[in-house]
Amino acid sequence: MRPHCRIALYSHDTVGFGHTRRNLLIAHSLVRYMADVLLIAGAPESTAFSIPPGADCLALPALRKGPDGKYRPRRLGLGIDELISLRANTIAAALEAFKPDALIVDKVPRGAMGELEPALEALHRRGGTRCILGLRDVLDETQSVVREWKDARNDEAISRYYDSVWVYGDPTVFDPVREYGFCEDVASKVRYSGFLDQSRWLEYDPQGNDDGVAGLLSPEGRVALCLLGGGEDGAPLAEAFAQVDFPPDMSGVILTGPMMPPRDRSRIIRYSESRPRLRVIEFLHQPIPLLKRADRVVAMGGYNTIGEVLSFEKTALIVPRVRPRTEQLIRAERMKELGLLDLLPPSELSPRALTEWLGRDLPAPRVRDRIDLDGLARIPGLLEEVLPPAGRIAAREAFRPLAVLHGAAVAAMGRVFSDMEPSSFLMGLQEEVIRLVV
Repeated sequence: MRPHCRIALYSHDTVGFGHTRRNLLIAHSLVRYMADVLLIAGAPESTAFSIPPGADCLALPALRKGPDGKYRPRRLGLGIDELISLRANTIAAALEAFKPDALIVDKVPRGAMGELEPALEALHRRGGTRCILGLRDVLDETQSVVREWKDARNDEAISRYYDSVWVYGDPTVFDPVREYGFCEDVASKVRYSGFLDQSRWLEYDPQGNDDGVAGLLSPEGRVALCLLGGGEDGAPLAEAFAQVDFPPDMSGVILTGPMMPPRDRSRIIRYSESRPRLRVIEFLHQPIPLLKRADRVVAMGGYNTIGEVLSFEKTALIVPRVRPRTEQLIRAERMKELGLLDLLPPSELSPRALTEWLGRDLPAPRVRDRIDLDGLARIPGLLEEVLPPAGRIAAREAFRPLAVLHGAAVAAMGRVFSDMEPSSFLMGLQEEVIRLVV
């Protein structure tokens, strides 16, 4: 019988979909290595995205983070302490029942407002579960991170509960160990995966790649795409983009995100009604095909959005969020220094500034020889490092990147499944690749 293990991934999800999308991408990678994956997500919208066979999602009652950085219930009329207690009990019960071999926690060592600590303590007492903290490349500016980590006692939590800290980034671009002065115990647990290659969605979610995008766009001419993440605070950028004077051969698309306030979305749609070369789309469960088609991208600067732009080597202008965190600004500044994108501070945002940028003759960036995008290929090996021998997914040979076997597997499956329907062929291909790696 093939080895098997259980992996749980937690994300608190209070602003946008960045944490959930990152964990979903990792989940798609892990299920290919014979893992059962339970996603514990802090937003009900998480279930609208592509969840692979072998994985499922538990959505918690939702929190939101206000402009002041404080958490509040998004929907339920409960006090914040009562809601956190509800979420904490739900997480603890799920992990007790699932009994994961590994728990991967996104960004917040103790969870939102400490909601993960009861579960971490229970796992610590029971033993058998390896805990991993996953961090994006940039958290915030240094003083804020140092203060927040001290107030939250994050160093203590990592020392007690966590076996490894994965940084989903390239230390030559931004090194959190150096930038934030992590203590020796935390620094010793850090492993750098590299950025997560967002183009792998084309492989992981073939059904999502046919999301009706072709019918949304003109088959001719160039496309400028405006991305706003979840959309909560994306209205100023969307409104400026909606008033752009596009070049004659270019049309525009705004993906507002489902969390944009209805009043803001209605105002953006009204702009489009008088502009035949502008389309407004509220939500696509898989935006990657739209991004792949785009010639120019104007976007906010979250980790996943920047990763998508870099993975497809798109010519991009980033207008970052600067409140309540400057994480997006710092990331965009580092990428601009490498010549990988352009940056427009929010204070300089205007339809005229966007019009001028879209009218310039700009080359596509050469990304893959500048930064490390191999994070997804490394994660199974990083997981193997922390799992005990009895819980390993397979022997070390099983963690060779799938790319190494791609050509041979496709050739073999082409012979075997040449007369099959496409859906059967893809399922057979996945099974054959798994057989080869295990």
